[in-house]
Amino acid sequence: MNIDLSYLNINKYRNMYKNLSPAELTEFSIKRGEGFLSNKGALMINTGKYTGRSPKDRFIVNQESIRDKINWGNVNLPIEEDIFNRMYDKILNYIKDKDIFVFDGFVGALKKYTLPIRVICEKASQALFANQLFRRPTEDDLKCFVPEFNIISAPGFKAKGKEDGLNSDAFVLINFDKKIILIGGTSYAGEIKKSVFSVMNFLLPQKGVMPMHCSANIGQDDKTCLFFGLSGTGKTTLSADGERRLIGDDEHGWSNEGVFNFEGGCYAKAIRLDKEKEKQIYNAIKFGTVVENVVADQNRVPDYNDDRYTENTRAAYPINYIDNIEESGVGGNPQTIIFLTADAFGVMPPISKLSKEAAMYHFMSGYTSKVAGTERGIIEPQATFSSCFGEPFMLMNPAVYAKLLGERIDKYNTQVYLVNTGWLSGGYGNGDRIELSYTRAMIKEALNGKFKDVDFVEHPVFKVMMPTKCPGVPDEMLNPKNTWQDKKAYDKTAEKLALKFSKNFQKFKDVSEDIAKAGPEVKGTL
Repeated sequence: MNIDLSYLNINKYRNMYKNLSPAELTEFSIKRGEGFLSNKGALMINTGKYTGRSPKDRFIVNQESIRDKINWGNVNLPIEEDIFNRMYDKILNYIKDKDIFVFDGFVGALKKYTLPIRVICEKASQALFANQLFRRPTEDDLKCFVPEFNIISAPGFKAKGKEDGLNSDAFVLINFDKKIILIGGTSYAGEIKKSVFSVMNFLLPQKGVMPMHCSANIGQDDKTCLFFGLSGTGKTTLSADGERRLIGDDEHGWSNEGVFNFEGGCYAKAIRLDKEKEKQIYNAIKFGTVVENVVADQNRVPDYNDDRYTENTRAAYPINYIDNIEESGVGGNPQTIIFLTADAFGVMPPISKLSKEAAMYHFMSGYTSKVAGTERGIIEPQATFSSCFGEPFMLMNPAVYAKLLGERIDKYNTQVYLVNTGWLSGGYGNGDRIELSYTRAMIKEALNGKFKDVDFVEHPVFKVMMPTKCPGVPDEMLNPKNTWQDKKAYDKTAEKLALKFSKNFQKFKDVSEDIAKAGPEVKGTL
């Protein structure tokens, strides 16, 4: 297939390599010094200065067509079109003497809502990343391929920060009118993935589809489950269940036709990856996989415990590297939704059932916690709230997405559970993290509908419903207060966290009283 990039004003470059195979892209990456092969054949990449997203460098071009729909603020930063145009010209000039690698593919497994994309990369390793993370085309697809959105990534081009009207040398600029995403200054490939999904999260609600930052799987009974959770809560680990087929790892849409995966692959965290507990992910790191910022020894054996480059080590691989997948990328309307939180305060129940209003409250809150050591300056647990469990990628008001969730819970009688994968017995630094086997047992009961026959009690602070029994889990553990020796300390800590919930929720305006009242109750003063 001949590709003419003149519609993007890309007329000059050294060589263009179009839709190469993973083997060819791996070979180019090594020849160009972008990385090396691990002992299992995975492509090992070091992304340099930027080892994660750079949220203060992501801008949306402020255009009349979208102005009233974007939830502008510290997350969704506006930029004027003339700045975009200047940076675009600079990128075009930069790539005039560079090789470029082109990937054509799709976002969205359900054809009705599919977005054709074209990714143009300076680095072969980033083209490989795109090939593994997005949905790959057939030869017939390529014969008549017309992209609706274009992503241009030039990590080697550094902006001049304020002089260019930006915040640093890195930038991600999304232009909805021109349907172009411009990325420069950063080699972290996650910027490609997340910027594309941000676009989907904006476009789909306007088509009546709920976009979701979640994983999804389907059981032998063909019942679908969704897993929402921020980084470190176990979303990828828990959804990769050998007894259930994985629909997708990270991004989905929920239409009237059911759930569909946006992606063609997985972008799993690799830090402290456990061969036994996370067997599926571990075995997926092989030839064709792109591994970011993982240290390897002299024999090229990865050391997943070494965080010298970053805690945010990653592995990008196609979904068919996982043993048990739903190849269509499509599932039915979910019977069960799991919200995951890693509560480092040690006060949230290991599992609890949510009403529709409580589900909307916790969805808008998107709570988890950061623990000491994960980021500079954090010496004790810190509450973290990210609306919709993915605020950086949700361009519209959180209430838009919460309304879509509530409508679907009503329509399909979906059961929603809040699962704490964090700590008990005094919280982080004092107690133990909840065993993965216990979490899996609780989720299994939820998926099998077994909690219907169990008595529930309301938590006096968080107002969620706690089961009194769950096979494979000690009864006393199901109420977190039972695991604390100092009951007064528990009450005080629970109240402290409830207050954080309350303060965070104040930013949401025009929320119904039923939803606001479904959240934690602050009874005293701290």
